[in-house]
Amino acid sequence: MDPEQLMNALSIELHASIRDMDGEADLDRRLKQSEIVKNLSESMGVFLKLISDVMSADFDGFDEDYDDYDEYEE
Repeated sequence: MDPEQLMNALSIELHASIRDMDGEADLDRRLKQSEIVKNLSESMGVFLKLISDVMSADFDGFDEDYDDYDEYEE
């Protein structure tokens, strides 16, 4: 699945879960909804951290690091 589609799907599900939690009067169901919201938020956090790590990575000289392997190409 495309990362952008995954983030959009998580965002939509998170928004729906928050809305469901807001309308819930039963405390047990509200607690379950809050756990769902927490899990979805943590999932989004994992992807956002990954994106942040990739964007801050230093790729300077990336091509030079693999020039040594050109001799194996035929």
